[in-house]
Amino acid sequence: MIEENETIEEFLARHASDVEEAVRQAAAAEIMPRFRQLAAHEVDQKSGPHDLVTDADRKAELYLTEVLPKLLPGSVVVGEEAVHANPASYEAIQGEAPVWIVDPVDGTRQFVHGDPGFCTLVALAHRGVLRASWTFAPARDQLATAIRGQGAFLDGTPLYAGSPEPGSDLQVATSHPDYTTDEQKRALLGLWTEGVRPRACGSAGLEYLAVARGELDATAFSWEAAWDHAAGILLVEEAGGAHLTRAGEPFRITGGNMLPFTAARDAATARRVVELLSGGA
Repeated sequence: MIEENETIEEFLARHASDVEEAVRQAAAAEIMPRFRQLAAHEVDQKSGPHDLVTDADRKAELYLTEVLPKLLPGSVVVGEEAVHANPASYEAIQGEAPVWIVDPVDGTRQFVHGDPGFCTLVALAHRGVLRASWTFAPARDQLATAIRGQGAFLDGTPLYAGSPEPGSDLQVATSHPDYTTDEQKRALLGLWTEGVRPRACGSAGLEYLAVARGELDATAFSWEAAWDHAAGILLVEEAGGAHLTRAGEPFRITGGNMLPFTAARDAATARRVVELLSGGA
Protein backbone atom coordinates (compact mmCIF):
# COMPACT_ATOMS: atom_id res chain seq x y z
CA MET A 1 0.00 0.00 0.00
CA ILE A 2 1.04 3.61 -0.46
CA GLU A 3 3.06 4.99 2.41
CA GLU A 4 2.71 8.41 4.02
CA ASN A 5 4.10 11.18 1.79
CA GLU A 6 4.78 8.66 -1.00
CA THR A 7 4.31 10.09 -4.48
CA ILE A 8 2.41 8.32 -7.22
CA GLU A 9 5.74 7.76 -9.00
CA GLU A 10 7.07 6.01 -5.90
CA PHE A 11 3.86 4.03 -5.56
CA LEU A 12 4.14 2.86 -9.18
CA ALA A 13 7.80 1.93 -8.72
CA ARG A 14 6.77 -0.40 -5.91
CA HIS A 15 3.35 -1.57 -7.02
CA ALA A 16 2.99 -1.50 -10.82
CA SER A 17 3.49 -5.26 -10.83
CA ASP A 18 0.76 -5.65 -8.20
CA VAL A 19 -1.66 -3.77 -10.43
CA GLU A 20 -0.68 -6.04 -13.31
CA GLU A 21 -1.38 -9.07 -11.13
CA ALA A 22 -4.79 -7.68 -10.13
CA VAL A 23 -5.73 -7.18 -13.79
CA ARG A 24 -4.61 -10.70 -14.67
CA GLN A 25 -6.47 -12.19 -11.71
CA ALA A 26 -9.70 -10.33 -12.57
CA ALA A 27 -9.54 -11.80 -16.06
CA ALA A 28 -8.66 -15.28 -14.83
CA ALA A 29 -11.40 -15.35 -12.20
CA GLU A 30 -14.27 -13.56 -13.90
CA ILE A 31 -13.71 -13.15 -17.65
CA MET A 32 -12.01 -16.16 -19.19
CA PRO A 33 -14.20 -18.80 -17.46
CA ARG A 34 -17.16 -17.16 -19.27
CA PHE A 35 -15.45 -16.74 -22.65
CA ARG A 36 -17.40 -18.81 -25.19
CA GLN A 37 -19.41 -20.16 -22.23
CA LEU A 38 -21.97 -17.36 -21.74
CA ALA A 39 -25.57 -18.32 -21.09
CA ALA A 40 -28.34 -16.11 -22.48
CA HIS A 41 -29.24 -14.78 -19.02
CA GLU A 42 -25.64 -13.54 -18.55
CA VAL A 43 -25.92 -11.01 -21.42
CA ASP A 44 -27.96 -7.78 -21.36
CA GLN A 45 -28.37 -4.74 -23.57
CA LYS A 46 -27.74 -1.24 -22.29
CA SER A 47 -28.43 1.57 -24.80
CA GLY A 48 -29.03 -0.71 -27.78
CA PRO A 49 -28.17 -3.98 -29.54
CA HIS A 50 -24.51 -2.97 -30.04
CA ASP A 51 -24.11 -1.88 -26.39
CA LEU A 52 -23.90 -5.09 -24.40
CA VAL A 53 -22.98 -5.97 -20.84
CA THR A 54 -22.31 -9.41 -19.40
CA ASP A 55 -21.78 -10.98 -16.02
CA ALA A 56 -18.06 -10.98 -16.89
CA ASP A 57 -18.09 -7.16 -17.20
CA ARG A 58 -19.91 -6.69 -13.91
CA LYS A 59 -17.95 -9.19 -11.85
CA ALA A 60 -14.50 -8.24 -13.20
CA GLU A 61 -15.23 -4.59 -12.42
CA LEU A 62 -16.34 -5.47 -8.90
CA TYR A 63 -13.12 -7.46 -8.43
CA LEU A 64 -10.95 -4.53 -9.53
CA THR A 65 -13.03 -2.04 -7.54
CA GLU A 66 -12.27 -4.02 -4.41
CA VAL A 67 -8.56 -4.64 -5.05
CA LEU A 68 -7.20 -1.44 -6.60
CA PRO A 69 -8.08 1.03 -3.79
CA LYS A 70 -6.44 -1.34 -1.32
CA LEU A 71 -3.20 -0.98 -3.25
CA LEU A 72 -3.53 2.81 -3.25
CA PRO A 73 -5.53 3.96 -0.21
CA GLY A 74 -7.44 7.17 -0.82
CA SER A 75 -7.89 6.38 -4.49
CA VAL A 76 -11.27 5.87 -6.13
CA VAL A 77 -12.51 3.76 -9.04
CA VAL A 78 -14.48 5.02 -12.02
CA GLY A 79 -15.73 1.94 -13.84
CA GLU A 80 -17.94 1.70 -16.89
CA GLU A 81 -20.62 -0.42 -15.25
CA ALA A 82 -20.71 1.58 -12.02
CA VAL A 83 -21.13 4.80 -14.00
CA HIS A 84 -23.93 3.20 -16.00
CA ALA A 85 -25.70 2.53 -12.69
CA ASN A 86 -24.81 5.94 -11.19
CA PRO A 87 -23.74 8.55 -13.79
CA ALA A 88 -22.71 11.02 -11.07
CA SER A 89 -19.83 8.74 -10.09
CA TYR A 90 -18.03 9.77 -13.32
CA GLU A 91 -17.30 13.18 -11.75
CA ALA A 92 -14.54 11.60 -9.64
CA ILE A 93 -12.26 11.88 -12.70
CA GLN A 94 -12.20 15.64 -12.07
CA GLY A 95 -11.58 15.30 -8.34
CA GLU A 96 -8.46 15.54 -6.21
CA ALA A 97 -8.12 11.85 -5.37
CA PRO A 98 -6.11 9.47 -7.57
CA VAL A 99 -8.58 7.63 -9.80
CA TRP A 100 -8.52 4.19 -11.35
CA ILE A 101 -10.37 4.25 -14.69
CA VAL A 102 -11.63 0.76 -15.47
CA ASP A 103 -13.20 -0.91 -18.48
CA PRO A 104 -13.53 -4.54 -17.39
CA VAL A 105 -14.27 -5.91 -20.87
CA ASP A 106 -13.54 -3.50 -23.70
CA GLY A 107 -15.01 -5.10 -26.80
CA THR A 108 -17.95 -6.77 -25.07
CA ARG A 109 -19.64 -7.40 -28.42
CA GLN A 110 -16.59 -9.38 -29.56
CA PHE A 111 -16.47 -11.20 -26.22
CA VAL A 112 -20.14 -12.21 -26.52
CA HIS A 113 -19.56 -13.57 -30.02
CA GLY A 114 -16.53 -15.62 -28.98
CA ASP A 115 -14.04 -13.36 -30.74
CA PRO A 116 -10.71 -12.95 -28.86
CA GLY A 117 -10.55 -9.24 -29.79
CA PHE A 118 -11.38 -7.87 -26.33
CA CYS A 119 -9.33 -6.58 -23.42
CA THR A 120 -9.38 -5.26 -19.88
CA LEU A 121 -8.35 -1.62 -19.53
CA VAL A 122 -7.08 0.05 -16.36
CA ALA A 123 -5.56 3.53 -16.14
CA LEU A 124 -4.39 5.52 -13.13
CA ALA A 125 -4.91 9.28 -13.30
CA HIS A 126 -4.50 12.16 -10.87
CA ARG A 127 -5.92 15.65 -11.31
CA GLY A 128 -6.72 14.93 -14.93
CA VAL A 129 -3.23 13.65 -15.80
CA LEU A 130 -2.74 10.03 -16.87
CA ARG A 131 0.03 8.39 -14.87
CA ALA A 132 -0.03 4.71 -15.84
CA SER A 133 -2.04 2.20 -17.85
CA TRP A 134 -2.56 -1.52 -18.34
CA THR A 135 -4.14 -3.09 -21.44
CA PHE A 136 -4.62 -6.84 -21.05
CA ALA A 137 -5.97 -9.05 -23.84
CA PRO A 138 -6.52 -12.29 -21.90
CA ALA A 139 -7.61 -14.46 -24.83
CA ARG A 140 -4.32 -13.52 -26.54
CA ASP A 141 -2.29 -13.44 -23.31
CA GLN A 142 -0.92 -9.99 -24.20
CA LEU A 143 -0.26 -7.23 -21.68
CA ALA A 144 0.66 -3.69 -22.71
CA THR A 145 1.77 -1.22 -20.04
CA ALA A 146 2.76 2.42 -19.87
CA ILE A 147 4.01 4.70 -17.12
CA ARG A 148 4.26 8.41 -17.86
CA GLY A 149 7.81 9.28 -18.83
CA GLN A 150 8.97 5.67 -18.80
CA GLY A 151 7.79 4.36 -22.16
CA ALA A 152 5.30 1.78 -23.39
CA PHE A 153 5.78 -1.97 -23.40
CA LEU A 154 4.08 -5.10 -24.72
CA ASP A 155 4.93 -8.16 -22.65
CA GLY A 156 8.07 -6.37 -21.51
CA THR A 157 9.25 -5.35 -25.00
CA PRO A 158 9.39 -1.59 -25.75
CA LEU A 159 6.77 -0.25 -28.13
CA TYR A 160 7.57 2.36 -30.79
CA ALA A 161 4.72 3.70 -32.92
CA GLY A 162 7.05 5.06 -35.60
CA SER A 163 5.62 6.87 -38.63
CA PRO A 164 3.56 5.78 -41.64
CA GLU A 165 5.47 4.79 -44.75
CA PRO A 166 5.75 7.87 -47.02
CA GLY A 167 3.24 7.69 -49.85
CA SER A 168 1.25 4.82 -48.34
CA ASP A 169 -2.47 5.06 -47.59
CA LEU A 170 -3.28 5.92 -43.98
CA GLN A 171 -5.01 3.08 -42.15
CA VAL A 172 -7.57 4.66 -39.78
CA ALA A 173 -9.99 2.92 -37.41
CA THR A 174 -13.18 4.95 -36.96
CA SER A 175 -16.24 5.04 -34.72
CA HIS A 176 -19.22 2.86 -35.49
CA PRO A 177 -21.97 5.01 -37.11
CA ASP A 178 -24.39 4.01 -34.33
CA TYR A 179 -22.32 6.09 -31.90
CA THR A 180 -22.06 9.30 -33.93
CA THR A 181 -24.18 12.41 -34.24
CA ASP A 182 -25.04 13.81 -37.66
CA GLU A 183 -22.28 16.42 -37.29
CA GLN A 184 -19.75 13.74 -36.35
CA LYS A 185 -20.81 11.62 -39.31
CA ARG A 186 -20.09 14.58 -41.60
CA ALA A 187 -16.70 15.05 -39.96
CA LEU A 188 -15.80 11.38 -40.36
CA LEU A 189 -16.75 11.54 -44.04
CA GLY A 190 -13.63 13.68 -44.46
CA LEU A 191 -11.62 10.47 -44.10
CA TRP A 192 -13.20 8.96 -47.21
CA THR A 193 -10.65 10.48 -49.52
CA GLU A 194 -7.68 9.47 -51.61
CA GLY A 195 -4.75 8.32 -49.51
CA VAL A 196 -6.83 7.20 -46.53
CA ARG A 197 -8.32 3.77 -45.84
CA PRO A 198 -10.84 4.04 -43.00
CA ARG A 199 -12.45 1.02 -41.40
CA ALA A 200 -14.81 0.42 -38.50
CA CYS A 201 -13.06 -0.01 -35.16
CA GLY A 202 -13.16 -3.03 -32.91
CA SER A 203 -12.15 -2.87 -29.26
CA ALA A 204 -10.89 0.68 -28.70
CA GLY A 205 -8.17 -0.57 -26.36
CA LEU A 206 -6.81 -2.96 -28.96
CA GLU A 207 -6.95 -0.27 -31.67
CA TYR A 208 -4.79 1.95 -29.46
CA LEU A 209 -2.39 -0.94 -28.99
CA ALA A 210 -2.24 -1.37 -32.77
CA VAL A 211 -1.28 2.32 -33.12
CA ALA A 212 1.38 1.98 -30.41
CA ARG A 213 2.78 -1.06 -32.25
CA GLY A 214 2.84 0.76 -35.59
CA GLU A 215 0.29 -1.63 -37.10
CA LEU A 216 -2.44 1.03 -37.44
CA ASP A 217 -1.77 4.64 -38.40
CA ALA A 218 -4.54 6.39 -36.48
CA THR A 219 -7.94 6.24 -34.84
CA ALA A 220 -10.87 8.65 -35.26
CA PHE A 221 -13.28 8.33 -32.36
CA SER A 222 -16.44 10.30 -31.69
CA TRP A 223 -17.10 9.59 -28.00
CA GLU A 224 -15.07 10.50 -24.94
CA ALA A 225 -15.92 7.97 -22.19
CA ALA A 226 -12.64 7.84 -20.30
CA TRP A 227 -12.68 4.08 -19.69
CA ASP A 228 -12.41 3.46 -23.44
CA HIS A 229 -9.58 5.92 -24.07
CA ALA A 230 -7.48 6.59 -20.96
CA ALA A 231 -5.28 3.48 -21.06
CA GLY A 232 -4.75 3.65 -24.81
CA ILE A 233 -4.06 7.37 -24.97
CA LEU A 234 -1.15 7.01 -22.54
CA LEU A 235 0.07 3.88 -24.31
CA VAL A 236 0.20 5.72 -27.65
CA GLU A 237 1.86 8.78 -26.07
CA GLU A 238 4.56 6.72 -24.41
CA ALA A 239 5.17 4.83 -27.69
CA GLY A 240 5.95 8.17 -29.35
CA GLY A 241 2.51 8.89 -30.81
CA ALA A 242 0.20 11.86 -30.45
CA HIS A 243 -3.48 12.68 -29.94
CA LEU A 244 -5.50 15.69 -31.01
CA THR A 245 -9.10 16.83 -30.98
CA ARG A 246 -10.73 18.79 -33.79
CA ALA A 247 -9.85 21.91 -31.80
CA GLY A 248 -6.18 21.06 -32.30
CA GLU A 249 -5.73 20.29 -28.61
CA PRO A 250 -4.66 17.08 -26.85
CA PHE A 251 -7.54 14.86 -25.75
CA ARG A 252 -8.60 15.47 -22.12
CA ILE A 253 -9.88 12.56 -20.05
CA THR A 254 -11.86 15.08 -17.99
CA GLY A 255 -14.07 15.77 -21.01
CA GLY A 256 -15.19 18.79 -22.98
CA ASN A 257 -13.31 17.68 -26.11
CA MET A 258 -14.23 18.78 -29.62
CA LEU A 259 -15.11 15.53 -31.36
CA PRO A 260 -14.18 13.44 -33.24
CA PHE A 261 -10.56 13.19 -32.07
CA THR A 262 -7.59 11.14 -33.18
CA ALA A 263 -4.69 9.20 -31.73
CA ALA A 264 -1.94 8.58 -34.25
CA ARG A 265 1.54 7.13 -34.69
CA ASP A 266 3.14 10.58 -34.86
CA ALA A 267 2.22 14.26 -34.56
CA ALA A 268 2.19 14.85 -38.32
CA THR A 269 -0.33 12.06 -38.85
CA ALA A 270 -2.50 13.35 -36.01
CA ARG A 271 -2.56 16.82 -37.61
CA ARG A 272 -3.43 15.35 -41.02
CA VAL A 273 -6.34 13.34 -39.61
CA VAL A 274 -7.68 16.38 -37.73
CA GLU A 275 -7.48 18.47 -40.90
CA LEU A 276 -9.50 15.84 -42.76
CA LEU A 277 -12.04 15.65 -39.93
CA SER A 278 -12.38 19.43 -39.88
CA GLY A 279 -12.76 19.56 -43.66
CA GLY A 280 -15.52 17.00 -43.56
CA ALA A 281 -17.63 18.81 -40.97
